[in-house]
Amino acid sequence: MSDKKELVGVKEIARRAGVSIGTVDRVLHNRAGVSKKTQAKILEIIKELDYQPNILARRLASKKVLTIAVLIPSASAETNYWQAPLDGVIDAEAEVKPYGIVVEKYLFDQNDKSSFVKQYKAILNKGVDGVVLAPMFMQEAREFAAECDERQMPYVFINSDVPDKCGLCYIGPDLYHSGATAAHLIKYLVQPGDEVLVVNISKEIDNLHHLLRKEEGFRGYFKINDLNNKITKVDIRDTDHLSVKRELTVMLKDHDVKAVFVTNSRVSYVAEFLAEAKRTDIKLIGYDFLEQNISYLKDGVIEFLISQKPKEQGYRGIITLYNHLVHRAGVDKHYYMPIDIITKENYLFYKN
Repeated sequence: MSDKKELVGVKEIARRAGVSIGTVDRVLHNRAGVSKKTQAKILEIIKELDYQPNILARRLASKKVLTIAVLIPSASAETNYWQAPLDGVIDAEAEVKPYGIVVEKYLFDQNDKSSFVKQYKAILNKGVDGVVLAPMFMQEAREFAAECDERQMPYVFINSDVPDKCGLCYIGPDLYHSGATAAHLIKYLVQPGDEVLVVNISKEIDNLHHLLRKEEGFRGYFKINDLNNKITKVDIRDTDHLSVKRELTVMLKDHDVKAVFVTNSRVSYVAEFLAEAKRTDIKLIGYDFLEQNISYLKDGVIEFLISQKPKEQGYRGIITLYNHLVHRAGVDKHYYMPIDIITKENYLFYKN
């Protein structure tokens, strides 16, 4: 769009709204000094006219760099789940870079809340225009979100929400219904009265809202549907293979478990144990389309994997902030990812 055509568009908006071109310009550039009523009127006219300002030219002319910080766990030897959201961030970064958007990545250890705190303090000290955040540690995430609120810094949650902090929006699965989906699948794998084991594997279980919320949905499904299966739980806080093996050996010795639900991407740990123990009688369900999980899915050790588009979560987090900061686009408070069910019959055709 040429500057001349853009000016004509602004003049028409001003004429219809009965305001000056300067007032329209302030709304387009998200500047103060315009009443909410007038702003709403101008935005409605912009929508009616399908007005598309030359964003690239304006962004380049302003020479102002907008910085988006991404605060997510790093991929690790334990699980490379977080590589997928990072890949999505990188894809989105390439799209918004021409518009003067800089994306800075701050990675933390998901087993060490102090690393999360260190990184969020670095973000606050740097001062950024928006944040994409995976709130692994609830209390610390609340503290960071409160700091962002105080500074009027928009933030987007991905992967897990924080119950009492809404931010700009949440992009990720409905955690409760994700757990309920796992329960629905297990219902077809066990008999009435069979015992089912819920396995949480994390060093920070008590602080990980997304694991506990999935478990809540899982238990809720059995209760709502009046199913009489006994549900037992084990929290495994040491995440090495030998510790997992030790904990599961004790559980299966004392309990006649027929199915296992693992609440995160570490389902391959349980699959490895069941394969070694030759426990083909136990059905296994867990999360995420990861190489190590797919291997056990192909072999029939894992019955189902549940996936919730982690790459798209990272991508949408960046694009949502870009649209908010640059286009002032409206944002839905919740953007729920699909709850996909992957089997050995369809995994070849699935993409994160």
